[in-house]
Amino acid sequence: MSEIIDKRARAAQFRARLAQAMKAAGQSQSGLARAIGVDRSTISQLLKGDGARLPNAQVVGDCAAVLGVSADWLLALSDRPERAADLLATALTQTQAARAPVDRQIFDWHQEAAGYKIRHVPAGLPDMLKTPEMLEWEYAPHLGRTARQAIGAAQDRLDWMRQAPSDYEIAVPVFELVSFASGSGYYEGLPRAVRQAQLDRFLALNDQLYPRMRLYVFDARRLYSAPLTVFGPLLAVLYVGQTYLAFRDKARVQGFARHFDHLVREAQVGARDIGAYLQGLRACIV
Repeated sequence: MSEIIDKRARAAQFRARLAQAMKAAGQSQSGLARAIGVDRSTISQLLKGDGARLPNAQVVGDCAAVLGVSADWLLALSDRPERAADLLATALTQTQAARAPVDRQIFDWHQEAAGYKIRHVPAGLPDMLKTPEMLEWEYAPHLGRTARQAIGAAQDRLDWMRQAPSDYEIAVPVFELVSFASGSGYYEGLPRAVRQAQLDRFLALNDQLYPRMRLYVFDARRLYSAPLTVFGPLLAVLYVGQTYLAFRDKARVQGFARHFDHLVREAQVGARDIGAYLQGLRACIV
């Protein structure tokens, strides 16, 4: 429910915000008067009056348009000075996504969210937890010589995870791990030794990083999730192949966080049991 503000207080806030917007835009009283087609004395009265009257909607709208702010903000109906179109433009952005973890953008987002909990549903297995041999097998056909860059980038992200004051929650669908362990589907042709070493690495890193890093396994037949990362309250990013869709508005970020938390609550394997689950997969590799 919107807060009801006294007319006199709202008029005072309008005068203060008009002056603030004019200063930020480098706009004089005479310049603003010319831009909106009124006398200079009209702008002077808007700034210096002490009554409860507000200007008409036409004047407020014209002032907002010239000064590059929203009319709602001038009238103290919003705490955000940006216009609606500008808010929409910054609420959702598209960023080119790399095929491998060499993408600098995703690492910058991790650094921006330092100290917040980071929730992650990877597109496959988490890159930062992969062995060099696994990364080489997976990315060499696509990246050629830059597969070594992917390996270095994954190690940089793991090193960041070790030292950053952030908690990480990672949720992986059960079919991904089962397909990996059995060498089927996407992982067909992946040598047994590489699969065994990868599960050993998962086990070792889980022992080292738990509870700051918590792994969960969910059943995608019951709960589906697209690949996504939620960077605390700041940002939620969907991965759609060659593009990241990045959301910064509070409501959407909270929505993605609730979606991830639901995956965790309904997880088939919780963080405390992940070690035993991975050992069971390891034993099944033939």
